[in-house]
Amino acid sequence: MDKRDFDAVVVGSGPNGLAAAITLQQAGLSVLILEAKEAIGGGLRSAELTLPGFVHDVCSAIHPLAAESPYLKTLPLAEHGLHFINPPVAAAHPFDTGRAATLDSSLSETARRLGADEKTYRQLIQPIVRDWSVLAPAILGPLRIPKHPLAMARFGLDAITSATMLAKRFQTPEARGLWAGMAAHAIQPLSNVTTSAIGLVLMAMGHVRGWPLPQGGSQAIAQALASYFTSLGGKIETNVHVSSLTQLPSSHAVLFDVTPRQLLQIAGHTFSSLYRWQLERYRYGMGVFKIDWALDEPIPFTALECRQAGTVHLGNSLEEIADSEQQTNEGKHPERPFVLLAQQSLFDPTRAPAGKHTAWAYCHVPNGSQVDRTNAIESQVERFAPGFRDRILARHTMNTAQIESYNNNYVGGDINGGILDVTQLFTRPALRASPYRTSAKGLYICSSSTPPGGGVHGMCGHHAARQALQDIFKRQPAPLLNS
Repeated sequence: MDKRDFDAVVVGSGPNGLAAAITLQQAGLSVLILEAKEAIGGGLRSAELTLPGFVHDVCSAIHPLAAESPYLKTLPLAEHGLHFINPPVAAAHPFDTGRAATLDSSLSETARRLGADEKTYRQLIQPIVRDWSVLAPAILGPLRIPKHPLAMARFGLDAITSATMLAKRFQTPEARGLWAGMAAHAIQPLSNVTTSAIGLVLMAMGHVRGWPLPQGGSQAIAQALASYFTSLGGKIETNVHVSSLTQLPSSHAVLFDVTPRQLLQIAGHTFSSLYRWQLERYRYGMGVFKIDWALDEPIPFTALECRQAGTVHLGNSLEEIADSEQQTNEGKHPERPFVLLAQQSLFDPTRAPAGKHTAWAYCHVPNGSQVDRTNAIESQVERFAPGFRDRILARHTMNTAQIESYNNNYVGGDINGGILDVTQLFTRPALRASPYRTSAKGLYICSSSTPPGGGVHGMCGHHAARQALQDIFKRQPAPLLNS
C-alpha cells in the first residue's frame, strides 16, 4: 500500500464513529477522527444547560445497550473512567390509579407484580434473557444467517409483530401499559410491524444488565472511548466541519458517522446514480422535543416505585400511548403526548448541587416541528406527580431545529438516524450486499443510519470498520464472542 497521511479517517465522533476508529486502531492502523463540534461525543454530551452545577445529558441519558454491547463491553472502559450506576428500579410506568408497573432487575419480581400476566410475561421475556449472549450479535448487526438459528427464530417470531398485536396476550392494564411504554421507544406507530422488537430487547435488558446511567453524565462514555482510542495511538481533531472530501487528509479509507443527507452533500458526486438515488429516498422519522429541569427537590411521584426508577414512562394506558404515537406520525401534536423521563441525580450526586436535582424528558413530535411542547410535557409529569411544577428552578428546552443544530445527524429532530420501520430495518441506508459500503471504493457509512440503528452501542461503527478492514486492508478481524 502506498503511503498516506493516515490509514483511515473517521468523520464524526459519536459512539459509532468512536467504535469504528477504535476497531481500526486495534488492528494496528493509523486513524484520525474529525469532529465538527468543540466537544466529542455526538449524542454523548453533557452540559450545564440550566444553572451552574446542574449537569444535564444533552441527548442520550440511560444506556442499557451501551453496557451490554457485544463490542463495547470488550473494551477496558472502566480503566478509562467509565462507571455505570444501576437505579433500584430500571423503569417505572405510573397509572392514573396511583399505582405503577415496574421493570426490575429480577425477572421473577417483575412478572409477579403483573398479577394475572405473570405467566405470559415469563414466557415472553425469559427465553430472551436466557439466550441474550447468543442473540445480541445477531440482533445488533446486519442481516445475515444467524449462528444460533433456533434462538433467533424464537425471538424473531415475536419481534416481527406489531406492539399492539403482541399486547393482546396481556390481560391487565398494568402489563399492557408497561409494554406500550417499552415499544414506544421504536418512535413510530405501535401498529407497525417489528415495533415489538425494541420493546422485547429493552425489557430483557432490564433483567440482563439493568438500565444503567454513566456516573458524571453521558459524556463519560465518549470520554472513556476517546481516552482508550488515544491510548492506542489514535488522533482526534475537533472544530473540523467536513463539507467536502477535499478537506480530508489522504487515507486509504474514510468512514462517515453521518446520515445519508450529509453523506450526499460531502461525497454524493463520487457515488453511482443508483446508490445516490437510494440515499435521496432515505426516510427520516419523528423528531423529539426535549426539556431539562433544575429542581429544588426530587419529582413527587404519587407512585412510590417511580421515585426509585432511573426511567419513568408517562402515558398511562396502551390505548393512550398508541393514540399519541399515531397522531404524531400523522403530523399532529397530541394533547397528552407519551413522555420519556429520566431522573439521574437521584442516583448520581455528581449531577446537581447538594440537595438539588435534575430531570430530563422528551416527547415525540412530527419531524421538523417547532411547536413548543413545554406545557404538554410538564402537564404529563404533573398528572402523575402533583406539585412537580413548584419544584422547578429552571428549565432548558430544545425543539427539532435546535436538536438538529446541536447534532446534524438528528435530521428534523430524528434521534434514530432515520425511521426504523420494516422497510429500513436491515436495508438502511440502501439495499446492498453490505449496508456499510458506499458505491465508491474506500468510502463507508458507519452511523445509526446503518444496522442495527439508533442507540448507544457502537455496533454500527464496529461493523463498518470490520468491513473496511476486509475490503481495503485485507485483514480478517476476529469475531466477537458468540457472533
